[in-house]
Amino acid sequence: MENYILIFVGMVTCLVSFASAKPGIATFYTKYIPFACFKIQDHGKMIVVASDALWKNRAVCGKKFTMKCTEHRNGVPHPCTGKSVTVKVIDQCPGYPSTMDLSREAFKIIAKPVAGIINIDYKKYA
Repeated sequence: MENYILIFVGMVTCLVSFASAKPGIATFYTKYIPFACFKIQDHGKMIVVASDALWKNRAVCGKKFTMKCTEHRNGVPHPCTGKSVTVKVIDQCPGYPSTMDLSREAFKIIAKPVAGIINIDYKKYA
């Protein structure tokens, strides 16, 4: 009985956690170049570049966001894995239509790469 209660509490916590998330659009990129936030410092593969709407004159440099795929945008059926990923903002993608442009490795955690573009829910990582 105690195990069922713990599982239930964990599920409710996850649902409440993403209930405060914002909707957005995610894509991915494969070529890593020097970044606006950290120049050529390596920050691993769990990285993202932010759209103009989030960038706000470098205000999100180094900030972390947690995101989860919610649905497809281009007809690829069932692209979401059901997992979430936490990524660090390392650059800006000016004029880009997506909210977040993830590294391929980070995108692959939350969705099938064949999808290319997905709807997400995201929030600042606490």
